[in-house]
Order: sequence, then C-alpha cells, then structure tokens
Amino acid sequence: MALESGTQTGSNALTSSFTTKKKDAAAEKENLWSAILNEVQTQGSTKLPSNKSVLVLGDNATGKTTLIAKLQGVEDPKKGSGLEYAYIDVKDEYRDDMTRLGVWVLDGDPGHTNLLHFALNETNYAHTLVILTVSMTQPWGWLEQLNHWIKVLGKHIESLPLEAKDKETARQRLATTWQSYCEVGDDLDPGSPVKRTMRNNSIDEDDLLPLTEDALITNLGLDIVVVVTKTDYMTTLEKEYEYRDEHFDFIQQWIRNFCLRTGASLFYTSVKEDKNCDLLYKYLTHRIYGLPFRTPALVVEKDAVLIPAGWDSLKKISILYENMHGIKAESPYTDVIKAPPTRKAVSNREVEVQTEDEQTFLARQQETLKQAGQDRGESPLRSQGGGSVGGGNKSVPRTPGSTGQSSPKKIDPKLTPATPGGEGVLANFFNSLLHKKSGSPAGGAGPPGTGTPAGTTRTTNGTDSLMTPEKLAVRSDAAAELDRLSRSVKKEIDMSQSEC
Repeated sequence: MALESGTQTGSNALTSSFTTKKKDAAAEKENLWSAILNEVQTQGSTKLPSNKSVLVLGDNATGKTTLIAKLQGVEDPKKGSGLEYAYIDVKDEYRDDMTRLGVWVLDGDPGHTNLLHFALNETNYAHTLVILTVSMTQPWGWLEQLNHWIKVLGKHIESLPLEAKDKETARQRLATTWQSYCEVGDDLDPGSPVKRTMRNNSIDEDDLLPLTEDALITNLGLDIVVVVTKTDYMTTLEKEYEYRDEHFDFIQQWIRNFCLRTGASLFYTSVKEDKNCDLLYKYLTHRIYGLPFRTPALVVEKDAVLIPAGWDSLKKISILYENMHGIKAESPYTDVIKAPPTRKAVSNREVEVQTEDEQTFLARQQETLKQAGQDRGESPLRSQGGGSVGGGNKSVPRTPGSTGQSSPKKIDPKLTPATPGGEGVLANFFNSLLHKKSGSPAGGAGPPGTGTPAGTTRTTNGTDSLMTPEKLAVRSDAAAELDRLSRSVKKEIDMSQSEC
C-alpha cells in the first residue's frame, strides 16, 4: 500500500510539472504574439503629423509659384504677393493615411523679409523644411541669390527665441542624417514600416561615419533643398549665349559645393518638360514624414541632376573637372558665368502723354506771337503806300527787312480795285501810263518808215501829245481818276500811321 501510494504521488508530480511547462510555453507564445500585434497596432495607429510645413525662398521669376502648383497638381497657378500659403496633399499608401503639408511662399522682394516670422518661428522651427529656388534662365545670378537667402535665413533663425539646446539638437539631427545616409538597394521592402524603423533607429552613434570634408560648414538645423528650375532653358543658353558642356559642368560643381557646405539636397527640375517634379515630391515626403524614397543620385543627365543630402562629397564633385578643359574649377564663379550685356526692353505699351499746365502753354504761345510780330515788320499796306504817288520817277521806300537789291513784288490776288490796296495798284498803273517815256529823242523824227500821226503835236520832252478832242478828254478823265486815287491812298496811309 505504501509503495502504491508513493508511485501515485510521483506520477501526479510529473503530470503537474508537465502541465506547468505546457502552460508556461503557451503563455510565452501568447506573449510573443501579443507583442507583435501590439507593435503592428501601434505602428498602424500612428498617423502622419499635420504640423509639418515647407518654406519656399528665392528671387522673383525663379518659378516658386509654378513649382508648388506642379507639386499640388494644379495646372493654372495664380501668383500672389507678400507671403502666400498653400498646401500639398500627402498620402501614405501603405498605411492608407493622408495629411496636408503646409507650404509658405515668400515674395522675392527684400522688403517682404519681415514676414518670415509668420512662416518660421520658434513653434514650427523643428518641423519646417526650406526650399531655395534659382532659375536656369539666369545662372549668372546664382551666387548672389543663394548667398543672400542663406544669410537672410540664418539671421532670422538667430532672432528666434529658441533655447540653445533646441538649436543644438536640430543641428545634431541634421548631421546625423548626413552621417547615416545609405545607398538604396537592400532586401527589405522599402515601403514597410519595419524598413523605416530600421533606417531611423537602428544605427548607433558609435557606428556613424565622420562627416565628409567641407560638409555642413553652415549648419542651420533645417533640412534644405536647393531646386534649380527651368532647366529646359539650357538649350537657349547654348544657342544664344554659346554655353558649352564645360560651362554647365562648372555651374553644377559650384552649386554642389554650395549644397555640401550648407547640408542641402539638390534637384534640377523643369515643370515645362516634367523633369524631376515627381521625384521632388517623393523626396520631400521622405525627409519630412519618413516615407520611402527609392531613387539613387542622378548625375548623368545635365538637366535632371538629383543629389540627396548625405550622398555628395568633394571626391565625387571632382569627377566633373575632367571635362572642364578650358575652365579652371577654382576660378571665381562670376568670372566664368558672366551676365550678358543688357538689352533694351521693347515695351508694347503706349507712351503716356503728360499734359502741360494751361497757363504755361498760353504764356509760351504769347511769347511765340510776339517774336513772330517782330520778324514780320511793317504791314503790306504801309510798304505799298510809302512812295510818292504823283511822281513816277520816285522809288518806293524799302521795308526794314529788304536788301539793297530790290526784287519784283507779286501782286496779291486777293486784292481787288475796291480795296485800299487795290487802289494803290491802280495808281501805280496809271502813273506808269502817264509818265511813260517814248523811245525817240526830243525834237527829233522817228525811225525811218514812221511818222507822227495826223492831228498830233510833239512836245519838247519827247512825249506824244494827242491833240484831238477825243484823246484830250480821255487824258483829262485819267488824270482826274489818278488824283482821286492818290488822295485816297494818302488818307489810308495817314490813318494807319495814326493807329500805330
């Protein structure tokens, strides 16, 4: 009985032990699945943040508004002024989540830089990405433009009431991003949340590589993307400004060095030809939300360059020097890429006419009339009546404007015998008839074959006096008319002199 009791007790103990182990294994398995489910649930419930924003800076006419409209999917962009606000819809296809990315576009006018505090302040400093735009239509202005906007951005950040530790944290985060950059091409699915977690959290600080030479010399603590717009204009630069491949290589090496020093990414885009616009959208969502970006660096096509932050180095940039035979890489940028001579802009607008003050116009006309009156001199009536009417041998006095050589005067066709001027003309005519000299000498006979008409006598002054009664009557009437006309003309002259 005792033996059976001991055997039964041992069997119960083994059964109990086996049952306990089985329960523990089941609990451990359950805990493992619970942990996995909890992790997936936690990651699945994580929503895309809605406090992220992009700040776009650049000179006017660099394509800022058109670029953002392309990222939005808007075909008819409308440009504003000052500080514009827009948003871009962002979708995470893996988690089926959506959010809106705020976009601030600052006008290129330097007078609007005071509006920066609305777009970038101490609240959203850690959640803002900056885009700097330059245009391929004016590559000679890149040096001044990029240096200007980096200076404006740095000065504005210094003015923000940020804690020193917050600024240092932002700078360290940017440096870590550069140091932890890795090429695309591992076996994990780039779209999985596990992949994103490993990219962001699995690298220890002890495993980070040191920053490459000249990288992040200017560290503002912000993600910066330099976007070169309108790269389709390169063909125009080649045709009209004689740009060659070495010029474009020089431009590219310079801007890549700039991006290396400031920790920026580089994108060459063309909205017109739809180059790199989709890649820019994906890269922005990658840097802001951690969404996957699978495209490596692109440096082969000169008008579609793509340099992610952390990829470039001085050694990679030096590859461009091999094709720059006539240009030295260390040459000053403005000595190689010179601004073309300015051309006079042809305006289709009509010239605006400024009206003159009424009193000024009238005073000027009065002065013109005075000068015209002085140049005109005496009136025609006075000049015609200035001579003696009775004596045909006396000359008419010259006007002040006349010269020593008298010229024939034209009779005004408007003057008629009924007018005073017309009477003067008739008087001169009758004088010429009455005092006309004959061609024969005094007291002599006429030329052979001619003779004195019957009924006439020859006077001593050589004129023929008509002695017939009819001729004498005509001469008497002509003399009377001449005297009347002479008196009338003299009266007109006296009246005009008294008026003067």
